[in-house]
Amino acid sequence: MSKTIVVVGFGPGISTAVAEKFGGEGFSVALVARNADRLAAGVAALKAKGVAAAAFAADAGDPEAIRAALATASAALGPVTVIQWNAYSGSDVGDLLTADPVAVGRVFNVAVVGLLAAVQAALPDLKSTGEGAVLVTNGAFGYPNTAMDALTVSLKSMGVGVANAAKHKLVGQLSERLKADGVFVGEVMVAGGVKGTPFGGDAGIEASRIADQFWELYKARGEIRARVS
Repeated sequence: MSKTIVVVGFGPGISTAVAEKFGGEGFSVALVARNADRLAAGVAALKAKGVAAAAFAADAGDPEAIRAALATASAALGPVTVIQWNAYSGSDVGDLLTADPVAVGRVFNVAVVGLLAAVQAALPDLKSTGEGAVLVTNGAFGYPNTAMDALTVSLKSMGVGVANAAKHKLVGQLSERLKADGVFVGEVMVAGGVKGTPFGGDAGIEASRIADQFWELYKARGEIRARVS
């Protein structure tokens, strides 16, 4: 049976590495993001490697757009086996006391609302494949401790911190809720910048290491959280 992974929030770094890893393991790959040019380049690169791929433009913070993208991807490439949620918002919310509340709402729309909409839309597929999984990229700014809270405040990254904390909780709850349905939910906590991205430059974590960790979580279907630093 064919397998399809939907990578939401496609761009350089982790999402590209995940698309290549799962594509190399025989998955068809659906790429979802707002940037049409980036999507087209990603699809072309995957096809050059012999991977079946297609692009679906959508805003990760728009539930209707995400539901439509998942439905179209399933119809085009086959039932969704894996959702890999790499989308995030929050870099423009540095200080929660001065941020526009609308911008704060956007943080949660992408971190929680869009992710939840994607899971709900793909749930029949995820259950039917027998290997369904939801794999979430997360970051250490979401760790619930005072040291990390102080760091996010000092680095003016409070938006990213609350987004990551919300995703961390959602992963745990969805994991418990979907166990009986045979759907695995897990996350990789990335503790550092990723090489080749604005947050990592030339000295960050290799994205391929993170992609390998996602693959291990998916195959093992045991521990729901892993950390890469």
